[in-house]
Amino acid sequence: MDRFLKRKHVWIVFVYGIFYMLCFGILEKRITRGYHVIHMDIDDLIPFCEVFIIPYTLWFLYMAAVVIFFAFINKDVKEYYQAIFSLGIGMTIFLITSWLYPNGQNLRPMVFTRDNLFIQMVRYLYTIDTPTNILPSIHVFNSVASYIAIRHCQSLRKYRRLRKGALILTILIVLSTMFLKQHSVFDVLFALGLNAVVYSIIYQQKEQLQEGREKVRSKLLEH
Repeated sequence: MDRFLKRKHVWIVFVYGIFYMLCFGILEKRITRGYHVIHMDIDDLIPFCEVFIIPYTLWFLYMAAVVIFFAFINKDVKEYYQAIFSLGIGMTIFLITSWLYPNGQNLRPMVFTRDNLFIQMVRYLYTIDTPTNILPSIHVFNSVASYIAIRHCQSLRKYRRLRKGALILTILIVLSTMFLKQHSVFDVLFALGLNAVVYSIIYQQKEQLQEGREKVRSKLLEH
């Protein structure tokens, strides 16, 4: 509790989390028909593969672990804000996009030709998650944003296996969204493009600004 009180900046996570879930719940109830169907020809070439329910489900643990690490374990507050604002920007753009451009997909299989534990897990997923509000894929965006945060974390640089594991998990999660027929390839590409934009704003520009300041400081010291 003392550690939580000392890190007063973590309130952002809880406040935004409540805001996001409320907005998402409203969107799920509001967008049920008349939405724009997102589809690409390549979607039909990707086979349904229920095994990908494993990385798809691990996404929830992945996100929780990243937020907890940067909020309570990692001591660099700047890295915390970079990670949290990266996630927040993407999720906010998702909410705005879903509100202004109601969207969904019709990719899910009508029937399953086999039955196993993974199929049962997919069936349950389909019952609790509607095929609407898919652009961009938050599974994809948040996974990539989390990996970028891990990649730029100074305290994790020596943990090569952890960083490599995060990369592999991120790739599997991205693939799972398409192989489970939860998202169109277009949703994935949109999310990756958004990742590139947010990365340039949150990380690259700040790094360039920091480098510029160091150069100015070094020149002043020379004189």
